[in-house]
Amino acid sequence: MLSLLETVAALQKRVAELEERVNQNSRNSSKSPSSDPPNAPPPPKQTPSGRKAGGQPGHPGHGRPLQPVESVNRVVPLRPVSCGECGALLLGEDPAPVRRQVTELPRIEPVVTEYQQHTVTCLVCGASTPAAWPADLPAGSCGPRLEATVGYVTGRLGLSQRDTVELLDTLCHTPLSLGSIPALEGRVSTALEKPVAEAVEYVQAQPTNNVDETGWPLGPRRGWLWTNVTTLVTVFFLLTSRSTAAARQVIGSLTDKIVGTDRYSAYTWMAVWFRQVCWAHLRRDFEALVERGGESQRIGQALLAQAEQLFSLWHRVRDGPLNRADFQIQVQPLRQRVGELLREGAQVAHSKTAATCAKILQVEAALWTFVEQEGVEPTNNAAERALRRAVIWRRRSFGTHSDNGARFVERILTVVTTLRQQHRDVLDYLTEACTAANAKRKAPSLLLNMTKVTA
Repeated sequence: MLSLLETVAALQKRVAELEERVNQNSRNSSKSPSSDPPNAPPPPKQTPSGRKAGGQPGHPGHGRPLQPVESVNRVVPLRPVSCGECGALLLGEDPAPVRRQVTELPRIEPVVTEYQQHTVTCLVCGASTPAAWPADLPAGSCGPRLEATVGYVTGRLGLSQRDTVELLDTLCHTPLSLGSIPALEGRVSTALEKPVAEAVEYVQAQPTNNVDETGWPLGPRRGWLWTNVTTLVTVFFLLTSRSTAAARQVIGSLTDKIVGTDRYSAYTWMAVWFRQVCWAHLRRDFEALVERGGESQRIGQALLAQAEQLFSLWHRVRDGPLNRADFQIQVQPLRQRVGELLREGAQVAHSKTAATCAKILQVEAALWTFVEQEGVEPTNNAAERALRRAVIWRRRSFGTHSDNGARFVERILTVVTTLRQQHRDVLDYLTEACTAANAKRKAPSLLLNMTKVTA
């Protein structure tokens, strides 16, 4: 009889674990919102303001501003010839005519340049001498802006290779074969190799990093796309592992550095004083406690309440009304209460709740690094945002099938994300990089107007 009761208890525990796994979503786990099933609870609704949707009365418009007259391509003056009332001839000028500008796209026609290399025979010695090709002549049949455009639409906009062929043929009247797209991506990747390596060195030398990773298929193998984010530069690594060794490769030296991460085990090699554990992930952990009911629910709700107070204080110190010294003082009781709740949670009967609280306690000091160190964020949202567009690209492309393709992915994502952080033109930069590669010159840097990287 005892064995039957033990079996029933074990089965009930197993059913509870499976139900919790089935009910995981973006609010109570590390799953992305796009993976939520149809029965997932909707996000919390904001309190209605009572106003109608759209622009509010008195809100200034954001229409396209008029360009100066000297900058437009064509001016069409519209003057009345006769009076609308009596029909008399009208003379004179309107000093302030109503202006309206219409922008149109011209039909894009590719510029095809043919180079004809002549070979001439010497009348004295009989030797044949061919003319030299221009130093900046591309190795293939596509110029640098066409190469850059392919890199832009695949790496920035996430178009498939077939869609890229259609886009270039339809909009630019430039027919390309499907096989030429990966070849052009390879040329762009080669042009970006050195500036990306320089960016990696810069990022790993910064005092604050935010690191995250997501799956990325590498042909038949499973790969992982890692990102390391700083304020002005973000770099990506496409690796075959999600291990501690991979995390070390992404982060580099820990000297005088704080790294924001989630609680994934690959980061446990870092001492807690080098880490900031993401509070957004902690809130999901606390939400999972609430959904288990019983003592887990009580502790989870109390922890969520502390987290809400913490973020309220953080927003005030981040946005200015609260100075850092007062912030540090006001956080202390929250810090103490969170520790008490986690220690209480580590003693409850529910094994998963106890394990979660115990694991958080192992990195307890890393929960509060942002309080002591200015410039450190309490969440890892910057790294998650950096991966978001890459995830959309991955789902469209089904990953990468070659080492060259992997290098293109990590380099083009590094360049696109970094340039957007710096509000620089992505297509112009890619064109300059491809032009420099064709001429065997140094590519433009991603680190303009930044402190020189120290070795």
